[in-house]
Amino acid sequence: MEFLAGGRAEVRITPADVGKRVSVRRLTGGGEGAPAFTDAVGVLTSWDEGVLSITRRDGTSVRIEESALVAAKVVPPARPRRKVPAAGTRELQEVAARGWPALEAERLGEWTLRAAGGFTRRANSVLPLGDPGLPLDAALERVEQWYAERGLPAVIVVATGRPDTDEELAAELERRGWDAERHTRVRISALAPLADLPASPPPGSAGVTLSREPGADWLALYNRTGDSGGPTADALKVLTGGPSVWFATVRAADGGTAAIGRLVVDGRWAGFAALEVSEDARRQGLATLVTAALAERALDEGASAAYLQVEADNAGALALYDRLGFTDHHGYHYRRARPGGRR
Repeated sequence: MEFLAGGRAEVRITPADVGKRVSVRRLTGGGEGAPAFTDAVGVLTSWDEGVLSITRRDGTSVRIEESALVAAKVVPPARPRRKVPAAGTRELQEVAARGWPALEAERLGEWTLRAAGGFTRRANSVLPLGDPGLPLDAALERVEQWYAERGLPAVIVVATGRPDTDEELAAELERRGWDAERHTRVRISALAPLADLPASPPPGSAGVTLSREPGADWLALYNRTGDSGGPTADALKVLTGGPSVWFATVRAADGGTAAIGRLVVDGRWAGFAALEVSEDARRQGLATLVTAALAERALDEGASAAYLQVEADNAGALALYDRLGFTDHHGYHYRRARPGGRR
């Protein structure tokens, strides 16, 4: 990692570089058998009160005292790839789980039991990525008990549609009386073409504003937090959770909110969600405008591939994502325990 400029090391980043990919070298003090310096590369996600937070490609974060910096620089983004990315189902399942994180998680073998106060099925369902470490009936009994303790229904998300998905588990759950609901498609795309989408703000609009937190106007248009009095603390924690999260807002000429979107960047993946356009601002290209702005931000942070999740019966959204260039990768649906279901 080269930091030298004119023969000496320099710190060439400032708080204005938050959101950019950086390389930093920090003093660790060394000691017997230990290096005096360590390096880190990732997205500078915050710089507050003398402490930097850097998120690496694997989604882990490192906190660095400003006083420990020896050298640092912004890393130019790599040339973006334009081919549809190759990916296994498990990789996408893990990335999507980090991008929409539960507030509580417990391992059951290779399954993860997740809860977030009931806010969204994604954050309140079992993610089964292998063997639960118990016979299936015993595992399901534990799942039902765990969710009952939290006042939540027992739900398992089941991936389907590829050789590496969970058709066998889906069949076993159906045989035991677990109901299928909310069939969803996971769609992917190369990221660079999304940033190149032709889009312009409507007359009187200032364009897309990006922020790290969802404002009241963003939340009002999203309107899925499950509380008419405002978003719950659990909902806000899920929405703002993830390695590097951005919220896009487009204001209408009258000052209202015309469109919103959410982005989470995790290594090579950029996850798009909560793309909403107000009813009186539709058919103006705002969904494309928001997508392009978020894709550009994700490219700046080093991502190269995009994913999103859309319910299989949402014809309008499917048509939009077709036009934007997304293609199906796999599907998933939820299996809910039926009271009195067979074991």
